[in-house]
Amino acid sequence: AGGGEAGSGGYDGDDGDDGDASNGASTAAFVENASGRFESRWSQVRVAHGAAAATPWLDGMAGAVLGVWCAHGSGRLCGAAGDALAPLVYCDPEGTPTESYPFNPNGSPGGAAALVSPDGRHLAMMPHPERAFLERQLPWAPERLRERLRRQAGGAAPWLRLFRNAHRFRAQTDADGTSS
Repeated sequence: AGGGEAGSGGYDGDDGDDGDASNGASTAAFVENASGRFESRWSQVRVAHGAAAATPWLDGMAGAVLGVWCAHGSGRLCGAAGDALAPLVYCDPEGTPTESYPFNPNGSPGGAAALVSPDGRHLAMMPHPERAFLERQLPWAPERLRERLRRQAGGAAPWLRLFRNAHRFRAQTDADGTSS
């Protein structure tokens, strides 16, 4: 199957050939962090506008700045085909995309933290939203936000929307007969 060398983490954006970029496909891979170390920390990402609108995973999340756990040794995204395919970027405390360490724990150009396929169906990301979908999983949040999450969302944190979006998308594709 395509995707570059086995174990490389590469995604060549095509339907299964050898990953050779000379065929016009865009090759991307998550490679060793710029620090050369395993990085584990609470970070902040911004959901992009254009790419977020093109993927059901992030529907309704465009522009959000969210805290998320990161834990990886090979999280630097290299060779991506530009901002249009990077729906999440690491950002600084003001919410500005950054390449600066420690806000961008892996050193990805442009702060890229995720990659989405051109059709929006596939999302690969280095942060771990599955570790931050409940209020009690957040190491820090303003008390006002914590109270609102407990009261209005039943303890759900903003990342739960990603998983609900995935569930809704799967249900729609099953109903349409378009699942693969």
